[in-house]
Amino acid sequence: MSQGAPGSPASFTPATESGRAAPTVAVLVPAAGIGARMGGVRKPFMELGGRPVLDWALAPFLARRDVVEVVVALGGGSGSAALSRLDERIRVVKGGGSRFESVANALDGVESPASVIAVHDGARPFPPADAIEACVRVAAAGEGAVAGVRAVDTVKRTGPGNRDVVVETPPRESLWYAQTPQVFPREVFARAVAHCRTSGLIPTDDASMVEPLGVEVHMIMASTSNLKITCPEDVVIAEAYLTEQLV
Repeated sequence: MSQGAPGSPASFTPATESGRAAPTVAVLVPAAGIGARMGGVRKPFMELGGRPVLDWALAPFLARRDVVEVVVALGGGSGSAALSRLDERIRVVKGGGSRFESVANALDGVESPASVIAVHDGARPFPPADAIEACVRVAAAGEGAVAGVRAVDTVKRTGPGNRDVVVETPPRESLWYAQTPQVFPREVFARAVAHCRTSGLIPTDDASMVEPLGVEVHMIMASTSNLKITCPEDVVIAEAYLTEQLV
């Protein structure tokens, strides 16, 4: 299934319960990485099928009427003007030195009263629309949601003193590979970011900030096609997905 064009919201109506206002969503997009494993190439602005990676990544969110704001945290260089022209809901803020700092800066830049915060990596071009929908529904109900896929490989844990010595083989049935989007009630996510700032923690993903607060976080099945562009091989795979019309 091909992704929709950005800037043209589909006729989506958020699910509501009797007496409750429909949730609205602000999307935070960390996209300030330097692309070290790609030879310094700015991954969000690489082209796939004639469109920038970031264009693909934002399209399923911009197709939703409940998405009222998209805040992209960028590093140095060009790109801001093109993003602003893509859709009037998009704004750009300065990225940070880490993924967490970029996410926190994007949260600071939210101007809408959105009740739900979704975080999606700018280098992940093919987020499935059904996974986005499921994650938003969970967050609108007051809990957290993480798109991902079940682990298919056996995972080994090694000891801290000697990293190549196996100390545990966790049951694969309980393991997932976490992706994005990761979606949360706004108040919960704001508390999580504030806690990390005061404690000095630098989380590797968004759910790990929320989990210590005692809020349940659910894994939502997404797809292996929801890959993150990290190294040159990923570009080849992403192009193959497009050629074979698998996304």
